Amino acid sequence: MSTINPPKALLLDVFGTLVDWRHTVSHTLHQQAASALNSPKSASLPPAVRLFASTISWPDFAQEWRDTYKAFTKANSAPLSPCAQGKQAFKTVDQHHRDSLVRLLADHNLTGLWDADELYSISRIWHYLDPWSDSSIALHDLGRAFVLCTLSNGNVSLLRDLTAHAELPIPNLLSSEHFGAYKPNPLVYNGAAEHLGLRAEQCALVAAHLSDLKAAKECGFQTIYLERVDEEDWTADEVAQARREGWVDMWIGLDDHRTHELGGLCEVRARFQMNAGYTPGGASGKWESASGSGFVLR
Repeated sequence: MSTINPPKALLLDVFGTLVDWRHTVSHTLHQQAASALNSPKSASLPPAVRLFASTISWPDFAQEWRDTYKAFTKANSAPLSPCAQGKQAFKTVDQHHRDSLVRLLADHNLTGLWDADELYSISRIWHYLDPWSDSSIALHDLGRAFVLCTLSNGNVSLLRDLTAHAELPIPNLLSSEHFGAYKPNPLVYNGAAEHLGLRAEQCALVAAHLSDLKAAKECGFQTIYLERVDEEDWTADEVAQARREGWVDMWIGLDDHRTHELGGLCEVRARFQMNAGYTPGGASGKWESASGSGFVLR
């Protein structure tokens, strides 16, 4: 990726890339369980439910819940067949989160801990995840240089709530819901570029998951890897192989803080050496090194 010919748009994965789902979900589950166990109606809970709710690891439960999401989106990455269209509705991530929460509670002998209204509310934790510390501040600046757009498996209403809650200044919200299939289906990446009126090579996907970036690269996207704690599903050997192969155009590791203590998206911003007044394709912007000559990102 060269700053002489940067992408026009940054398409942003959301879960794990821009927001810290693990802390928010784990904390909320713990709080809601404590509230249920200390409420007057807790006297009617079966002793086994009270015991399991008191001893379960809610961070582990949160990870299981997240894993069901990964399995769901992978299994549903293909679009509905022509025969199924009109007969079978596209199942959203919101619907999956509600259904999988019920199943997980049953698997852990926790059925009855929360009533139907509480279950619905808890299943919407994913609408109100807190951002990584670098996300909002960097996006404010990046938005002056690039078209910013989500490209997430989260449904549109979820993304609308999430970007508002986390104060992420992303004006364009694209979801797999728009394309009737989940990432890594090429329909999602190709459809996003078409929606923005851009060629694939004019788009860069920013994500904390190499599988997502690999699929985008195969569609012609530029790729920016934003390593986040415990987000990568690939093994250490697979990660190392991806780095050797060089198909990731910009690689931001956990310890990459060359110019900003927050790292992450702030490091992306720094590597682009943005001028505050830059507008893609406009005469006011420059992509250059301190010496005035173009340079290639490493």
